[in-house]
Amino acid sequence: MPAPEDSYGVGNPVENICRLPPDLLAEACQHFLTYLQGQTSGVDSSEISDRFQRAGVRLDREALQDIIRFLLLTFRSGGKSNISADELVSKLEKSSNKWSKTSLQVMHRLWNEHGAFVHAQQQVQAVLSISQLVDMQWKLGMAVSSDTCRSLNSPYVSVMLKILEPSGHICQRSFDMTIPQFQNLHKQFREIAAVMETV
Repeated sequence: MPAPEDSYGVGNPVENICRLPPDLLAEACQHFLTYLQGQTSGVDSSEISDRFQRAGVRLDREALQDIIRFLLLTFRSGGKSNISADELVSKLEKSSNKWSKTSLQVMHRLWNEHGAFVHAQQQVQAVLSISQLVDMQWKLGMAVSSDTCRSLNSPYVSVMLKILEPSGHICQRSFDMTIPQFQNLHKQFREIAAVMETV
């Protein structure tokens, strides 16, 4: 469970969560619970933001991220602790006095339906806690100036990776490679693919 509000500022996410209409809160929580049950590959914050905006709820990016982090942490720690819906609501009430009765009812109902499945998935993930490559894009370019290229007009490959972290957040990493480095990476990916086909 997230820490009490006076220690770490839990009040704002709770206030923003309680501003959500019950059906919108249920939809968002369902999205997080589906992810925590291993049924989706991640939590798409832009999709959640779009849904909130269509429903007339305006939150800045930071407030939305705070809500996502808070709810994911709440459900993930509830799953790891294997607590009941009543215990979850009790801990939420202790963490902040700003919870609305309606929001707690939504959380209770959804945790009652999905808590056992989240717990089972959390046990599996504890064993397999690694990041996953979601997408890889690359493009060929010509260096005009660089710290790593010896001469100007050297070709390079710019690579962008989308990685799903064990926390559920999708992050992007980009880097540049020389042509021989990229060819070596391609060779390694082909070797990995060949090994995976034999498994």
